[in-house]
Order: sequence, then C-alpha cells, then structure tokens
Amino acid sequence: MKLAAYHHGDTVRTGIVVNDRLIDTGLASSMIDLIAHWPAMKDNLAAKAAAGGGVPLASVKLAAPIERPGKIWAIGLNYADHIAESKMETPQRQVWFTKAQTSINGPFDPIQIARGTATADYEVELVAVIGKRGKHIPAAQAADYVFGYCVGNDVTERMWQHAGPQWSLGKSFDTHAPIGPWLTTADEVGDPHALNLSCSVNGEPRQQSNTRHLVFNLWQQIEHLSTAMTLEPGDLIFTGTPGGVGAAMDPRQFLKPGDVVRCEVERLGHIEGTMVAEP
Repeated sequence: MKLAAYHHGDTVRTGIVVNDRLIDTGLASSMIDLIAHWPAMKDNLAAKAAAGGGVPLASVKLAAPIERPGKIWAIGLNYADHIAESKMETPQRQVWFTKAQTSINGPFDPIQIARGTATADYEVELVAVIGKRGKHIPAAQAADYVFGYCVGNDVTERMWQHAGPQWSLGKSFDTHAPIGPWLTTADEVGDPHALNLSCSVNGEPRQQSNTRHLVFNLWQQIEHLSTAMTLEPGDLIFTGTPGGVGAAMDPRQFLKPGDVVRCEVERLGHIEGTMVAEP
C-alpha cells in the first residue's frame, strides 16, 4: 500500500495512493500514529483502497509523508564507488550522523541554498521507515521493524560538512531532507537490497546504482543503531548514497538556483525539487 500525506487547506491529511488517485484515509491521526497502530488500521484502509473513489493525485499537493520524525539517522560512506570518489578508506564500523527534524521537506517543494553558501550537493538514498519500537534488534529480525520505504535526498552543504569532524550541521540545513513521494509499505516492496536508484540534475544523469551494493545492509544498520537507542514508529534511516555526487566531479559541480534535482528509487517513485536561494 502507498500512504501519502497531502495538504488540505491549513492541515495535512493522510491518503492512500491507488494508481493515479488519492483516497483520503478518513483518519485524524498523523502518519506516525497511523504507523504505530497499523495492525488495527490495515484492513480498514485496504478496504478503502479497494473501494476506489478519491480525487486525482495530480490535484493535490503532496507533503513530506512524515513531517516531524522523532529521529533521522543517516549512514555515510556506504557504497564502494562513493567511498572511492571521496578518497577515503572503507569504514570498518558504520559511520552515522543525524539530520535535524527541520530539514524535512516535501517531495516536490523547493530546496533552499542557504545564505552565504555555494556548495550544496545532492545524494539520492533509499529511506527506511521504522514501524514499531525496538531495542537491541538482531539483524535477522530487523525486517520485522520496518514499516516501509520512501525516496530521500540527503542534501548536503559541503563547506559546512567538512568544516569540522562532525557532519550533522552540514547535513541539517532547512529543506535539506526531501522525502516521498509517499510511503510504500514493506510488503509491497519486497527485498530492499535489490532496488535501482538514480539522481539527475536538469535531466543529466549523475548517480546510478542498486541497493545491493550497500557496504552495510539495512538489517545491519538497524542492529547497529538499536544497540544505542530505542527505535520508534516513524523514525527515518537514510541508508547511504552511491557515487556521482557533485563534489567529486572534475570540476566540482555544486547546485545553484534554478537547478532541478530528481531522485528516484525503483518501486517507490521519485521526488523532484528546484533549488532556490534562501529567502
């Protein structure tokens, strides 16, 4: 099932995407509440989807499927080609950083280039959405804790990222975590380690890979993170980006106002944002 968040007047509601239609869930719950209570809601929403109706998907403005996740964790240096272009060694341990809640952005909303900066970069990623609370989750059981998946762009301000040993500030600028276009439930996706992903800028292909090339797979990531903290419904995991980032090109190609960045993951759809100067 595909679950979307969309703007309805001054509120954000949840809906089910069926082909080119969007069917309102009829629930006042947030997406995180829906995820947390999924076993009790799943059959009712499946019946709504089967009944059809709704409105044309093109007639609504989609919002980030989860607007304020409790936690956003992202893993760095997790594709061999990206490690090579970064001129770094393959990590022996997983390298993690956080992105701020306020970096979340809608799937088709403008992406801001922050004042006084000129080194914004793109990073297409598969994003996993946690479905239930868990701590010390073994890799063999990690799939049971994933609700679904969406497309993400780990937009990065490179100057800030490399200004110190911690990456989180350079990863947390406002609007620098576009996600969407909706959440696709795990049962509809199947193996998350067999998905093509790509990114283009102004129609020019920049990144192209498959999640089978992850250095640390998603189940290992969940095991590692849950050793330190309790994972909760709606938490997001950005699983890593492949080679082809602008910072590694010769000459380097950073994003500028007017550039259109499209990120796509097989079976999940695509997101697309136009770069704009911060107001």
